Amino acid sequence: MLLDISEVINDSIGEIECVERVVSPRFFDDTTESGFVLVDMDARADSSTKVQLLFSKSKVYVHPTSSAKDNIPGYLALVRPKNASNTEVLLSWVPESSLAGSRDLDYYVKVDLEPPHAADEIGPSTNASNSRNTSGIREVLVSPPPRSSISSYAFSIPLSNIYSIQVRPPSFGWWWGSLILHTKTEETLPALFFHDSESQSTILQRKQRTKDFEPFANGDELFWGGEQFLQSLKNLAALETSTLEPSIMLVNPEPEDRRAFSPRSAKVQQPKEDPISKALKDVRWSILEKLARVTRLSRQVALDVIDKSPQSVKVLLNKPEVKKIGDDFDSAKVYLAKWALGIAEEAQRSRSKVVWNDGYEDIMGSAVGDFELLSVDYSIERRNEVGLAEWSAFFDHTGRLSLTVSEVKERIFHGGLAPAVRSQAWLFLLGVFPWDSDESQRRSILSEKRNEYYRLKGKWWNDTERQDDDFWKDQKSRIEKDVHRTDRNISIFSDSDTPHPDPESRFAETGTNLHLEQLKDLLITYNEYNVNLGYVQGMSDLLSPLYVVFQDDAIAFWAFCGFMKRMERNFLRDQSGMRQQLLSLDHLVQLMLPKLYVHFEKADSTHFFFFFRMLLVWYKREFEWDDVLRLWEVLWTDYLSSQFHLFVALAILDKNKDEIMEHYTQFDEILKYMNELSMKIDLEDTLVRAEILFTRFKKTVDMVDRKRAEQNNEDAAGQQEGLPKISDELRLLLSKEVIETKEVERPPNAGGG
Repeated sequence: MLLDISEVINDSIGEIECVERVVSPRFFDDTTESGFVLVDMDARADSSTKVQLLFSKSKVYVHPTSSAKDNIPGYLALVRPKNASNTEVLLSWVPESSLAGSRDLDYYVKVDLEPPHAADEIGPSTNASNSRNTSGIREVLVSPPPRSSISSYAFSIPLSNIYSIQVRPPSFGWWWGSLILHTKTEETLPALFFHDSESQSTILQRKQRTKDFEPFANGDELFWGGEQFLQSLKNLAALETSTLEPSIMLVNPEPEDRRAFSPRSAKVQQPKEDPISKALKDVRWSILEKLARVTRLSRQVALDVIDKSPQSVKVLLNKPEVKKIGDDFDSAKVYLAKWALGIAEEAQRSRSKVVWNDGYEDIMGSAVGDFELLSVDYSIERRNEVGLAEWSAFFDHTGRLSLTVSEVKERIFHGGLAPAVRSQAWLFLLGVFPWDSDESQRRSILSEKRNEYYRLKGKWWNDTERQDDDFWKDQKSRIEKDVHRTDRNISIFSDSDTPHPDPESRFAETGTNLHLEQLKDLLITYNEYNVNLGYVQGMSDLLSPLYVVFQDDAIAFWAFCGFMKRMERNFLRDQSGMRQQLLSLDHLVQLMLPKLYVHFEKADSTHFFFFFRMLLVWYKREFEWDDVLRLWEVLWTDYLSSQFHLFVALAILDKNKDEIMEHYTQFDEILKYMNELSMKIDLEDTLVRAEILFTRFKKTVDMVDRKRAEQNNEDAAGQQEGLPKISDELRLLLSKEVIETKEVERPPNAGGG
């Protein structure tokens, strides 16, 4: 018999906690699914409808990632709704955080520490009132457990929907025992890990068993929390061990299930580690390892994570508005899938500790004071653009800048540049020209840059062996595909009137044009120049405006390299750069638009996915072409902040907050509304509003810091509860220093980024 994938997991789970392969009920032979079910922490039944808590076990963890710091503790429970039969009893996992501060927590602890006696087991009763013991534990009533969400691992499922349970007791090499539930509806539930060394009830029972029985009565097996749970479950459901796979327990099996998984003639044998089995195991472990280390995934493996996600994640990713963004940017789909599978938990924990305390909603009206905020000078006006004559006047007769850099940047920030000036000014803003250079030095720089570009391009252009490499071909194909759908409404990119030079190209029949071919060559050259990052979807959006403005491939290339120094963090394989920016936006909205943020919480939208595309390519798809050019040159000045683009996002939300809060209550509704703002946003109004919000933000941070200093004594300690905490992410928004994050070395044979 072929090595079952569950064996691979059993052998390797000690090294990797985040990959749990759940075998589908219909495919125990060799077909598996991975991932977690997504449940709604807010979707609860009426609080007046209590359920009977039959069993509770503390310190049962979900391991969302391979990092121990991300482990989530909770309670595994069996609860009986009113008048429910045994098959309607709910098997639930509830995170500790959802019980914190509630009366229910005391009941979960009590039932955990005072389990049913053997003579008073839960029993096959069909009514809760018939299931009692002398201790009264069986009569404990609690609120119904959480049902479903896209931001929590909690779940609650009737026993009638559980097909089987994979049981993995603790052993040498794997300290925690665990259970994996297989449902009849093929949902993928998170694996449950019993941290028995932390569970007081398990510790007490181990001591009692040591007292009552001989210490080693069970041989090498150690009593663990999962064993206690299974003992209680047996009083509610028939559990039968599969003779084909001893780690699988069938729940209330039908005759057909017994025939399929426990044939009478089957013999339980330990698989031999023959060379073929070992080879299979090694290959499968390699696959699991790649899936686990998302930061090292190739593009294809990353997409496999999506393909093998639970159905609820796939439903989310296939919503029309999500799909619209995901079709253009693979990284958007991966980001949302990763968020749904765990990032939100991390964000929730940091958010509750970083930004606000109780009473924060009054900060603008009391703790800081309206009169102070209103003293900000809001008479901000946009100015006329910098024309060619004015730009020339900025320099002396040698071509050296005669104003301060700050003065020039302020002028560009508030007025932008005339089209005739951009091909000169952008080279300063993007770091191709030093601000203190003269005209002679700049001519020399341009000459050197042109020579360097053609040398870089020649390395791959003349290397026929390199061009036969499969990875190189894949990168080229992806680049060409993106180029041929980028800005085709712009005149120089619109035509396809030139025969394609490559007969094997997917565009060989449709044709191309000189400028599309130049864009493709530029991106292939950058792919060779920045070997660790390579090419990622979205880069063509950033390059095309530069190419149009400079109309010189070599100069456009170096301007693009300068732009990518600050934008590289948007395209990192582990998406840490995008996640960090969206977290900063999360904190910013909490501080500046708290009512809107509460609305987003209710709508499960605090992942801010509707800003993913906007931040990834700096609003390239949101504004008209000329407005994009104006916006970028404003942002490149870093005049107020190197992350002023986040205040642009805040301004868009501020402009639309009333409409969103009044009419849109679901994530996909909000996403659809935000997507439909594309090409309808007034740039000048947005920039004015963003500057006002930045000024107000800076004023707020200053006043909060001042009041904290004033109240830094015992008498005022209580008053500080109303003051928000200014996180590191928020303070970083005041910096003008550009954040540059480089991609780590590309893993060998990992493929595209």
